Formats: sequence, structure tokens, C-alpha cells
Amino acid sequence: MNIKKNIDKIPGGIMLVPLLLGACTNTFFPGAAEYYGSFTKGIMTGTVPILSVWFFCIGASIDLRATGTVLRKSGVLVLTKIATAWIVAVIAAQLLPENGLEVGMLAGLSTLAIVSAMDMTNGGLYASLMNQYGSKEESGAFVLMSIESGPLMTMVILGSAGMASFSPHHFFGAVLPFLVGFALGNLDHELRAFFAKATGTLIPFFGFALGNTIKLGVILDTGLLGILLGVCVIVITGIPLILADKFLAGGNGTAGVAASSTAGAAVANPVIIAQMNPAFAPVAQSATALVATCVIVTAILVPILTALYHRHVAGSPMHQVADDDAPASQMARNHH
Repeated sequence: MNIKKNIDKIPGGIMLVPLLLGACTNTFFPGAAEYYGSFTKGIMTGTVPILSVWFFCIGASIDLRATGTVLRKSGVLVLTKIATAWIVAVIAAQLLPENGLEVGMLAGLSTLAIVSAMDMTNGGLYASLMNQYGSKEESGAFVLMSIESGPLMTMVILGSAGMASFSPHHFFGAVLPFLVGFALGNLDHELRAFFAKATGTLIPFFGFALGNTIKLGVILDTGLLGILLGVCVIVITGIPLILADKFLAGGNGTAGVAASSTAGAAVANPVIIAQMNPAFAPVAQSATALVATCVIVTAILVPILTALYHRHVAGSPMHQVADDDAPASQMARNHH
């Protein structure tokens, strides 16, 4: 049976399919974790420990010796994405009630959902798109995007926007596994290779555990709003990313479009944030469902938009002149 191959056909499937299975389990068998207990309960309810191990492995996979071009490109994209999410958070905090909207077409929308959907880029999707439409350096720019992973940036944005307060030790605790992994991975390249292999393996496990925190009804109720939010993520973060790529990172904007997605790992942020700050508990379920929908929507639309944008800039006279001046580079790119 080609289970893995079929799951890979679904945008973000390796995260979203286990998440939906977990949501089905929590909806139809809500007491299963307590009934079975032991290791079964650990897999069904272990979002935080599983995610912390994944975060450690992400840190270990980052090579400090990345080239200056790669660091410049990735730094510009990461900072632009985070800055955009912060500005949106400040505006949303003024317009939305503390517990989000509870009635009307936008019921379920909260600042937590918006920030979680906007502050993390799908690094794997970005890298694959840049392999096809960009340069080797642009493809490698996903190296710093791993810093966005986990709840740290969401905590920073919510805190600086005046939405929440977190104790300093909570900030340190959120990033400590990443820093330890980063240190070990750069002290020993064999450890980096060893831990990096686990980054993909752990994704379905925390996806399933995360699904066990929500119910299918919440996903269905927020489906249309999630689609709208996904489109807004692309538009609101995509435009600044395109401009930053063109005027700060020396690109043509294609990398900016490719970075305007929502990361699969972002689905875990609302629950993690709510565990650290109970004030967000009332909106955690709906925020999780909204972010999950954003992952699907952006994973479908961003590749299409990236291809269309690349075709547009490739057809411009300025780009054609640049291509004529560097045929060897273009041949190498097409071969790659």
C-alpha cells in the first residue's frame, strides 16, 4: 500500500492527516486517552514533549557556517515575516475583543489565531519552490526560518503587542531546547546529521497529539473563515516579503511569494501558548482549527502564485537581459 505516497499528495498531509485522525478520535472517542493510559495516552496527549524534541532537532539541523548570501536572504525574509505579523497583531489587538469574536461570520477569529497563522513560514515548501524557481542560495535561505518554529516568536509578538505577559523564564524555556540542539549540532556535524533525520519523523506524532485537543465540529465551523484567513496571510505577508526580497535581499520577489505560507508547525502554537498563559485557553481550539485550514490553503495557493509570479518576472525585459548575461548560472539552475 502506498500510504506515504498518497499522504504526500495532500498539501501539508504529513501534519494534517494525523491531526484530522486525532480530531476524529477526540470527537468520537473523547475518553480514549484516559481509558488506555500509559504509552497510548502519552502519544495522544503529548503535544508539548513531542514538540520540544522536534524543536531540539530543528536547532541541531542548522549549520552556523551557512554562506553570507544565505544568511542575508533568510534573515531578510524572517525579519520581514515577523515584523508584518507584529504590526497585524497590534492592529488586531485594538479591533478584536480579548476572547476573539464569538458571533457572526467571523466567529472564532482572534489575535492568537492571526499571529499564529502569519508568523511562521512553511520552510519545506519554501525550499522546494526555490529549488524549482530560484537559486541555490535562495533555496538555502530556509536555514533561518527554523528560528520561527515553535511558540517563541508568537510569544514575543503577543507580548510586545500588549496582548499578554510571559515570565522571562518562560521565554527562555521556550527557546532552550532549540539552543541546546543548535550548540550540539554545530559542535559535532555527526550529531547534526543524526538529529536532523528526526525532524520529519516527529511531525505526524505531534500532529496526532494536537488533533486530540480539538473536535471536528470546531474545524467545520471555522472552515470558511480559515480559507479567508489563509488568503489574507498570503496577501498581507506576501506583499512586504516581495518588496523586501527585491530591495533588501537582492532577489526578484519570487522568494517573497514562496515565503508567504503558514507553517504546519504553527498549528501547535495556540495550544502551547494557552498552556503557558491560560488567558488564551478560550480561543485555543478555534485558533488551532483556523491555523490548520491556513496551512492547507497556503500550501495549495502559494506554489501556484509562486509559479505565476516567476513566469511574470522571467518574461520581463530586465530579467531577460540578466539571463543573457549569465547563461551558465541559468543552465545550472535548470539542471538542478
